[in-house]
Amino acid sequence: MDLEAEYNNRARVPDHPAVMQRWRETAEAARAARPPVEIAYGPGPREVMDLFFAGPDAPVAVFLHGGYWQALDKDWFSGIAPAFLAGGVSLAIPSYDLCPNVRLGVILRQVGAAVEAVRARTGARPVVFGHSAGGHMSACMLSEGRASAAIAISGVFDLRPLIPTSLNAALDLDEREAAALSPIHWPVPNGSTPGGTVLDCIVGADESPEFLRQSKMMADHWAANGVETRYEALPGLNHFTVLDPLYDPASRLVTRITDLARTVGERRSFTSSG
Repeated sequence: MDLEAEYNNRARVPDHPAVMQRWRETAEAARAARPPVEIAYGPGPREVMDLFFAGPDAPVAVFLHGGYWQALDKDWFSGIAPAFLAGGVSLAIPSYDLCPNVRLGVILRQVGAAVEAVRARTGARPVVFGHSAGGHMSACMLSEGRASAAIAISGVFDLRPLIPTSLNAALDLDEREAAALSPIHWPVPNGSTPGGTVLDCIVGADESPEFLRQSKMMADHWAANGVETRYEALPGLNHFTVLDPLYDPASRLVTRITDLARTVGERRSFTSSG
């Protein structure tokens, strides 16, 4: 199998620059229309998150961005906020440090700190959802008991296939570290542990066979161990356009996330002050 072709999504989708330009343009428009509050969750310059505030009694969801842990930041994805605000859900979008400046394990600790900062403000574990690298980290947050539910979009749950690809130049993973940081090998959340037990694995039907396999594998494995999972391949969408439903407040994906945010766990008021 040509793992480079399977996992190098920018090479696989030639028009990805146009899709990413739409991300940037919608993000800038959303930030201008309704500026977020920036909240520090750690001491570093990238340990910050944007809060798009839907109101003091609104539940909150956390979006973890992709970029193979080596690209992008929170500012690229502000454009999804209006769809969640329309549904009465606040949205937090953290940045984090990137490889090769830090190890992937450091990034996971940073994301955990961001999710815990949201929990400290709400008094409840938030719904966490993410794309690509963010899908991987969303599952990690659920395994660690930090999330009330997780929606992993185009996630990578077993990192070992990345080792022989060009993507590993920045990640520098070996077999041991890749296995240790793969949520397919992490503890499966269950009713006797803190946190949630709902995991959705969503992927674009036009993504590579490996991305389809990874999401189905993760959903099946955790379902067999008592987690409420759902696997869905969205027709006509690739690794980049799979985010398109997040811009539509009426989409099934946004409705699913907002419904989970409203119904999972007890919450107190969320303050917008930094």
